[in-house]
Amino acid sequence: MNGARAFLRAFALPYAFLSVLAVIAAFPLFWIVVSSLKSAPELASDPLAFWPRTPTLEHYRHVLFDLGAIVNLGNSLIISTSTTVLTILVSAPAAYGIVRFYPRVGQRLTQILISTYMVPPILLAVPYAIIMITLGLSNTYVGLVLAYLSFSIPYAVWMLTAFYQTVPVEIEEAAYVDGAGRLRTFISVASPIVLPGIVATAIYTFINAFNEFLFALLFINSSSKMPIAVALYSLGGSEVLDWGAMMAASVVVVVPSIVFFLFIQKYIAAGLAEGSVK
Repeated sequence: MNGARAFLRAFALPYAFLSVLAVIAAFPLFWIVVSSLKSAPELASDPLAFWPRTPTLEHYRHVLFDLGAIVNLGNSLIISTSTTVLTILVSAPAAYGIVRFYPRVGQRLTQILISTYMVPPILLAVPYAIIMITLGLSNTYVGLVLAYLSFSIPYAVWMLTAFYQTVPVEIEEAAYVDGAGRLRTFISVASPIVLPGIVATAIYTFINAFNEFLFALLFINSSSKMPIAVALYSLGGSEVLDWGAMMAASVVVVVPSIVFFLFIQKYIAAGLAEGSVK
């Protein structure tokens, strides 16, 4: 009896509790997917039906091709990928330089960088808009990517600094003895060791850029250049809302991120674990 109680307390109850939380967390996504498969008459007559009587992909066809969401999705991928690549190319050498060249002020410097996140994005909207108009970068991918870099690079430097601090100095000294320079050591020795951390940082950067809404809404006014998040917002009419199209567009926005996380979650776990070791 005591063994059964111990097993129940140690395994069954925690897993049951976590299972309930998982169902609660996944139910909104399930409901969005189910609603997107219902026909328009069914959504109007019985919106609370747990499963569609006649599943249809009409809403997806309407969103992707009639409304041009597939173009908006491509825009989001271009902007997010560009932001991620440029962020890593700038942040990785910066973090390595802080760790190796400025170790005493590195912690204070990273705190200053991460403090930029304390500024609400809405306060930066007007200054950013003035800069974009002055430089002729409004309604362009370049302008939006530059805006994203302004807050993604500080966060990436802060994360990568912790990862590069885990690289033993002795390994780099051995590379110097073998004739490797500082740049070669950074590329071939230090960076491969913290590769899970770099991947985790890139993933967070990509997801943040993919889902960003405020600056994309302010800086992009052309439907052909509009990211998918802003395109989803534009589906909401003032009087009539097409719930089928809204649900299908929500799935198009959310599900790719979830699938992406499922494939690379081991890199996230490895990167976070690596960054926690000093």
